[in-house]
Amino acid sequence: MNEEKTKAIQALKTTKGQIEGIIKMIEDGRYCVDVSNQIVAAQSLLKKANLLILKQHLNHCVKEAFINDSGEEKVDEIIGILQKIMDK
Repeated sequence: MNEEKTKAIQALKTTKGQIEGIIKMIEDGRYCVDVSNQIVAAQSLLKKANLLILKQHLNHCVKEAFINDSGEEKVDEIIGILQKIMDK
């Protein structure tokens, strides 16, 4: 497994723990702003994981596709992901 995937998995595992903590915070009736701050932190880690996965995709899959003259499709895939990210 390459470095980007390893880091992405770690970020996702950390996010999983944060989400479990957020659920407990809500169940315990914790202050809403504190809960919201934890949600923002979890979202940040998800974005980091997504960027790491996209970096891995660009460095490996897209590069290989261009070598094999099929890069246009991979570029379109990346554009589709970027459009989803920007629509938020």
